[in-house]
Amino acid sequence: MVSKIYEKIKQFIKENYLSLLFYLVFTVTMLHPLPYYIYTGGGTIDVKDKIHIENASDISGSFHMCYVEQIHATLPTYFLAHLFSSWDLISKEEVTLTEKEDTEDLYKRDKIYLQEANQNAIFVAYQQAGKETKITDTHQYIIYLDENSDTNLKIGDDIVEIEGSKINQMEDIAKQIANYEVGDRVTITVKENNKMVEKYATIMEQEGRKMLGIAITTIYDYETDPKITFSFTNSESGPSGGLMITLAIYDQLMEEDISKGLYIAGTGTIDANGNVGSIGGVKYKLKGAVDDEADVFLVPNGENYEECIALQKEYNYDIKIIGVSTFEEAITSLSEL
Repeated sequence: MVSKIYEKIKQFIKENYLSLLFYLVFTVTMLHPLPYYIYTGGGTIDVKDKIHIENASDISGSFHMCYVEQIHATLPTYFLAHLFSSWDLISKEEVTLTEKEDTEDLYKRDKIYLQEANQNAIFVAYQQAGKETKITDTHQYIIYLDENSDTNLKIGDDIVEIEGSKINQMEDIAKQIANYEVGDRVTITVKENNKMVEKYATIMEQEGRKMLGIAITTIYDYETDPKITFSFTNSESGPSGGLMITLAIYDQLMEEDISKGLYIAGTGTIDANGNVGSIGGVKYKLKGAVDDEADVFLVPNGENYEECIALQKEYNYDIKIIGVSTFEEAITSLSEL
C-alpha cells in the first residue's frame, strides 16, 4: 500500500515538476522580505489593560497609547505601498543603525526601549505621587554595535562583568578598559537568555578614546509600594508610550482623578527626569486617536506638536491637541481642562 502511494507521488511530481517548480519560485519570491518597511495607520491601546497596581484608585476616564503598524515589505506589499497614499515605504537604512543590523536586532532594541520606558514611568510617577520605590537590580543592555567593532556581543546582551570586574553603570566600562591597550581583547560576561555567557570584545580607538564599539542603556528594576506589574505582549515594543504609561500609573496612585472622565490619547517618550521626548509616525498616531474618538491628544512639544496642529487644520480633526515637554506639564495641562 505504501509503495503504491509512493509511486503515485513520484508519478505526480514527474508529470507536474515544471508547475511545482514555478509555484515554489513564485511563493518564495512573493514572501521573501525586501530591504524596506511599511508604516501605515495604527490605533490606540488602553494603558490600564497593560498595568496592574495593587489597591489602585478608580479613574473615571482612560489613558491610551497610540501605535503605528510596521510591516516588513515583500514584493506584493512593496507595490501596494506605491498605490496607497496612507502607506509610507521606508528603506532599511532609515530604521537600522548599521548595515549589519537585521529585523531581529530592531526587535530586541525596541523591547529594551519598552522596558526602559516602563521603568522610567514607574520612577517618575511614584516619585511625583510621593510613593516608595527601591532599586533591586541594574541592567546594562547593549543597544548598538559599531560596524567596525571586533566582538561577538549582540544587541540585547546584558553586561555583567568585564575581566571579572562588576559593571554597575556606563562609566564602569570606561574605567575598566582604561587598564588595557588598543587592540587588546577583553572577556565580557553577559546575561543572555537568562544565562551567564562569556564573550569578548577588542578595544578600539575612536576620536582619541578607547572604546569597545558598543552603546548601552542602563535600566533599573524597582520594588514599589504599592506593587505594580506590566502585561505587554511580545508584539508590543518601543519607547513612545512612556508618557501615557506614566500618566496612567500616576492617576491610579492619586486620590484626585486627573482624567476627569475623558478619553485621553497620546504619545511621547519619558526619561527618568520626567522629560518628554519626540517620536516618529506622529501623523498615524494622531489619526488613530481621532478615529477612536479620543477627546484629547498629548504630544511632545516641538516638531511633533507643530505637525499635529498642521494636520488638524488640514483635515479638520475634532480633538484637543496639547503639546508638553515634561510630565509635570502634562499633569498641569490636564488639570486645567
